Amino acid sequence: MRLPLLAAAAALLAATGARAEDVGCVNTAFKLIGPDHKVCVEAFTDPDIPGVACYLSQARTGGVSGWLGLAEDPSRFALACRQVGPITLPDRIDRQKEVFDSATSILFKETQVVRMYDRPRNTLVYLSYSTKLVDGSPMNSVAAVPVMPWGQ
Repeated sequence: MRLPLLAAAAALLAATGARAEDVGCVNTAFKLIGPDHKVCVEAFTDPDIPGVACYLSQARTGGVSGWLGLAEDPSRFALACRQVGPITLPDRIDRQKEVFDSATSILFKETQVVRMYDRPRNTLVYLSYSTKLVDGSPMNSVAAVPVMPWGQ
């Protein structure tokens, strides 16, 4: 009885946000034991607005703790979003909605991407931030995609 409920809950959680595809990684520091420290780039499309793709780069901790999945990745990342096809806004668009998240430690730390709609400028704004506070202010990055005609 529990197994179908767990499978349904997992499917529901997986369907709530965008899925990222790995684009590639570069090594930034050699580690004698375990994988090297890296900066990796992931791509995802906005789950509600086709025609927008975002690229998120994040530092990944290597070494033994990174290899075992116990490391806390640094709160350093960058975000770039672009129009990659025709954009059709839904009839009703939320002013603000989380569209992507990625775990960056085993406990309570994520990189999240929130989409905001700037109606006066007809622009989609994507904000990425870390849920862990660093020096009293969360690390963040922003990208803007103006909604424009495509291929005309």
